[in-house]
Amino acid sequence: MTVPPFAVYLFDVDGTLVDSAEDICGAIQGVLASTDRNDVTFEYLRGYIGRHLQDLWNDLWPGCTLERTNQLISDYRTRYLARKHASTKVFPDVKDALRHLPGLKSTATTKSTETTRAVLDLFGLLPFFDHVQGTDGFPAKPNPDVIFAALRALGAKPTDCLFVGDSAADMDAAKRAGVKSCAVTYGYGKREELVGWQPDYWVTSLRELICTAA
Repeated sequence: MTVPPFAVYLFDVDGTLVDSAEDICGAIQGVLASTDRNDVTFEYLRGYIGRHLQDLWNDLWPGCTLERTNQLISDYRTRYLARKHASTKVFPDVKDALRHLPGLKSTATTKSTETTRAVLDLFGLLPFFDHVQGTDGFPAKPNPDVIFAALRALGAKPTDCLFVGDSAADMDAAKRAGVKSCAVTYGYGKREELVGWQPDYWVTSLRELICTAA
């Protein structure tokens, strides 16, 4: 399916720009190791990438208290940062696609803006972005808040925008925000779940975005 050019491109990060599952899931497994849920598999955890950690805690421990949730999240963040993204890598073609893709570009991720900026800088992707937007003190995807925040920062309208992501939460957020959606097939989202949200476009590589936009 041919993807037409857009004035604004918003990108999810984990599973779309970088392959960070080893570091994210490894940090979570470190948290779970001292709990009664040390049996949770890597594949199970990978399905939660892109969603707020509170969703995972609530599914593992229904009725998990706010105090426990915050403690678990704090433990995760400490462990995640301690890993220093050592097992994370940029997906193939991402850097080349961002370099040549016209239009304004921002992220729209569940990571905090500070962490997102640090990750993009570490992997040499930061210069390709006009803005960096993470989830800072407002609801995470599938709520559309992070998309709206990025659009406000860029002075853009939903009709200007294509949101590129790998998960059902990304596609759901795009629909709620009234922007066009593009699903990548190489990320962590299950294809059958993505199909259910009827993405406007599909790509197997971000290079497919520049073929028609140039």
